[in-house]
Amino acid sequence: MSARENILARIAQARNPRVEVDVDNEIRRHARGPIPPLEKDLVKRFCEQAARLASDVVSVATTSDVPGLVARYLNERRLPLKAVCWPSMASLDWRAAGIEVEPRAARGDDLVGITGTFLGIAETGTLMLLSGPTTPATVSLLPETHVAVVEKQQIVATMEDAWDRLRAEHRVLPRAVNFVSGPSRTADIEQTVTLGAHGPYRVLIIVVDGQVSGQ
Repeated sequence: MSARENILARIAQARNPRVEVDVDNEIRRHARGPIPPLEKDLVKRFCEQAARLASDVVSVATTSDVPGLVARYLNERRLPLKAVCWPSMASLDWRAAGIEVEPRAARGDDLVGITGTFLGIAETGTLMLLSGPTTPATVSLLPETHVAVVEKQQIVATMEDAWDRLRAEHRVLPRAVNFVSGPSRTADIEQTVTLGAHGPYRVLIIVVDGQVSGQ
């Protein structure tokens, strides 16, 4: 069979509603490619790689420490003490820290967005976020400042591990899976790197080292 015939046959198979493809089996059928060795301390690796990508990275003992840290971060940079957040993050005591927080999707005029994280990827310092009713993607994409909270048990070694975890924990994949590797940047204009061209130009990652408050 020629390459052209092979391509046309695959298209015809894909268009045939009677042919069902088991995606999970197809993925398992292919051997995983070589993966570089990583040190055992995945949290340390994640923090170092995230910092290399120009994210600000800090650690706290519990999630109850998050609002106070965010308030200090915003004050130090003279940013507004006003933010939108994922509804799942609304239970933290933002008011005690002096931050006005609205649990909703972000609009174009929102300057600070606060999210949780599905996973952190140690190999690259990347955040993996899933879209959904309680995790609107706009909160991490529209505001100039993105604050992301990740628990240390959410940090996996590689991108392959992240996809394995997603398929294991979610029978139905979300509409969007977003990866955040530091502030948005581009070098399209005269090969000069510019931050914030297509999204936030400031990313704060808060790693929760200990137990999650209230759980």
